[in-house]
Amino acid sequence: MKTFFRLTAVAACAALTGCAAGPRYETPIAANPAQFKEAAGWVPAAPADALERGPWWTLFGDATLNELAARVDVNNQNVAAAVASYAQARAVVAEQRAALFPVVSLNGSGTRSGGGESRAASNYRVNIGGSWEPDVWGRLRAGVTGAQASAQASAAELASARLSAQGELVANYIGLRQTDAQLALLNTTVEGYQRVLQITQNRFNAGITARSDLLQAQTQLANTQAEQLSLVRQRALYEHAIAILLGQAPAEFSLPAAPWTLAIPEVPVGVPSALLQRRPDIAAAERRVAVANEQIGIARAAYFPSLSLSASYGYGASQTAGLFNASNNLWSLGVSAAQAIFNAGAISARVEQTRAARDVAIAQYRQTVLNAFADVEDQLAATRALAQQQDLRRAASEAADQVEQQMINRYRAGQVSYTEVVNAQVTALSARRALVQVQADRQTTAVALIQALGGGWHATE
Repeated sequence: MKTFFRLTAVAACAALTGCAAGPRYETPIAANPAQFKEAAGWVPAAPADALERGPWWTLFGDATLNELAARVDVNNQNVAAAVASYAQARAVVAEQRAALFPVVSLNGSGTRSGGGESRAASNYRVNIGGSWEPDVWGRLRAGVTGAQASAQASAAELASARLSAQGELVANYIGLRQTDAQLALLNTTVEGYQRVLQITQNRFNAGITARSDLLQAQTQLANTQAEQLSLVRQRALYEHAIAILLGQAPAEFSLPAAPWTLAIPEVPVGVPSALLQRRPDIAAAERRVAVANEQIGIARAAYFPSLSLSASYGYGASQTAGLFNASNNLWSLGVSAAQAIFNAGAISARVEQTRAARDVAIAQYRQTVLNAFADVEDQLAATRALAQQQDLRRAASEAADQVEQQMINRYRAGQVSYTEVVNAQVTALSARRALVQVQADRQTTAVALIQALGGGWHATE
């Protein structure tokens, strides 16, 4: 009995001061340039992936967009799945932590048996027992730490899913409003083509112009009306995509046409590169490295003996009346240890597997960081180029409009052929649509840049 308690005390002390079988975790070194190539003045800062992003979509100044984006967190099914995955990961942490404590059980039984001419006999038992596996080598603690890191990775993936859904909704909304603007532009253009067609019809009826001019005018009008229908189809696709992002069936959702808000948020040059380190995909990749590191400790713990303690106390008797008498008590204490003597290198192979898995996670983390920096550089370069393109597209559109009007006036005066009018009209329409497109590209690039930086930011940041 004394020997057992000595073993128990030794095991308890070993559990409290147990050795960690796994390697000490350190965040992998990854690329961290002093500033972005495409935006001078950005400086590195401490990671801040847990900072609140805020409702970044409000930067676009559209009340309808604000209302729709706020519904993503509540109704989007991808976000709902990520929330459930995070809850599952937290439950796994609780389960792993429970393994650090003893298991206590209460058992009771009653049997009556007999055979042949022998008298039937009764047997009643009730006992309470417990078992405990001291975490001498840190295997169980490594499991808890790994589960915690996995839960943190799941939380980062939830943030990533939320940011992705929000970004996709904003981009689709911008696409829909751009389509509304294109449709409004084509509606005005069709009205102009109809007026020109009427002029051409009058000139043909008067014998001033050839039938080919009339046919050209009719062809141009029909082609433009066909483009209108293509835009109507495109708008429906955007509307359906928005409905799915909001967790609704397309048949239950509609978004009426409205003026396009052309607000284009500018990312301040002084925004620190810490925003890049707030990207949830980087946080998730780093936590996956931590999980892989703890798996090494779990695998290495198999090199050492496992220890288990057990104890029980109860009563047994042939009659329930005297079951709990002191003379009927039963007790047991036990300690067991097990150690693999030979397994043909299986433990070493498992340890090498976990080390290789950690190296894979490290490489994936570093690649995620590189991709994140590339995303920001790409969007910064696009932001600058599109701002310059918009000025040029606007100038081109204004010039093309003047040429179109001049050609129509000269055609009325009989100074030019109708082919020149058609060419001028096609050029003017193309220039107008290109201007609308570059305006939409600037907005979608702003969305992509905000996503590349890990979400929105507050002025105080």
